[in-house]
Amino acid sequence: MIRLLLLLLVALLVGTALSLGLTYDLGYIRISLGHYLIETNFWVGLGLIILLVVLAVSLINTFRHLRHGTGMVAGWVSRGNERRARRRTTLGLLALAEGNWPRARKLLATSADKADTPLINYLAAAQAAFETGDHEAVDELLRKAYDSTPGSSMAVGLTQAQLQLAGNRLEQALATLLRLRKESPHHPFVLKLLKNTYLRLEDWRELSRLIPELRKRDVLPGKELDELERQVWHNLLERAAEDTQKLRKDNPEASLEPLTRLWDELPGFVRRDEYTIRDYASLLARLGDEAQAETLLRKVLRNHWSDELINLYGRVKGNQPEEQLLIAEQWLKDRPNNAELLLALGRLSLRNELWGKAKEYFQTSLHLRRSRETLAELSRLNAHMGEEEASIKLLMQGLESDNSLPDLPMPRA
Repeated sequence: MIRLLLLLLVALLVGTALSLGLTYDLGYIRISLGHYLIETNFWVGLGLIILLVVLAVSLINTFRHLRHGTGMVAGWVSRGNERRARRRTTLGLLALAEGNWPRARKLLATSADKADTPLINYLAAAQAAFETGDHEAVDELLRKAYDSTPGSSMAVGLTQAQLQLAGNRLEQALATLLRLRKESPHHPFVLKLLKNTYLRLEDWRELSRLIPELRKRDVLPGKELDELERQVWHNLLERAAEDTQKLRKDNPEASLEPLTRLWDELPGFVRRDEYTIRDYASLLARLGDEAQAETLLRKVLRNHWSDELINLYGRVKGNQPEEQLLIAEQWLKDRPNNAELLLALGRLSLRNELWGKAKEYFQTSLHLRRSRETLAELSRLNAHMGEEEASIKLLMQGLESDNSLPDLPMPRA
């Protein structure tokens, strides 16, 4: 009630002030525009000025609302495009998972420029294009992926290398991975893909240089790395032996330097590995240097026993066969029930033309373990000693064992 009375009082005062102001002559306003002259009472001029100000403010506000409205429309359109892009991306990824490569490629590629993560779209589209065999499209989509997202060089490069490997484009994959390794020398996945590439290219020398880095970065389990290293040096030894053989073909007196030099390059772990020692000794024997092979095997067997190596020791011929037999018989004192050692002793006895001793060693070995190899040696010896029936019997036993023949009744001879 009091507020209403106050408002009425203010309105009355304002009205009174205005009526007094209008009756009071404040002069006039004159405006000259070129040849035109405008004259008006002060109060009328003031009203016109106020009206113009109100109109100007209204126009400015109207323009602001219109511009804001345009931005709202543009935002609404943009959000609609983003929603459609997300939906098409989802459908594209589903098509990719279902193996519908053409549909996946179309949906993912066309929605990439409006998608939240265009890199994912382009990489997935490249995968779909690869599955259809369109390698040119793969390269183009990967280029777009790289352009779409700053800092995506490694992700794009790894995808490219994997697709090149899957497509058996080994040289291109190698070039891609070497470029990535320059960017990130210790990246584990780059190193792993590089290992796979060298392995498929059978580039054993480069793989041998890569293995220390693989081991340092724990890219592969230790056991798998050991096996890989054995495989690498086995193949390098084989190639060195082939090179040596070519040299000796033209010059029979040529040294074994390519092979022996490579042996000196082997890491300590590999040089102590019995399978690598066996490979190297076998290659020496194959190239005609059985004496060096026998010396190597003897040194190793004195400190590290191996059935693999004693088998090879019985096959190679040293400079002194008698001494070779005596050394092996010394080992028998510590291993009287070792079937491989007894087989080797039988062969060394044959080399020394001790037929009876050889037969005894073969029989003892066969008693401990029925080996196809021992059966064949004893059968061959029996045949040359005139014991054809015993030889044939042993051969039959070997055939039955090898072919897992069932126990069936047979006619008597």
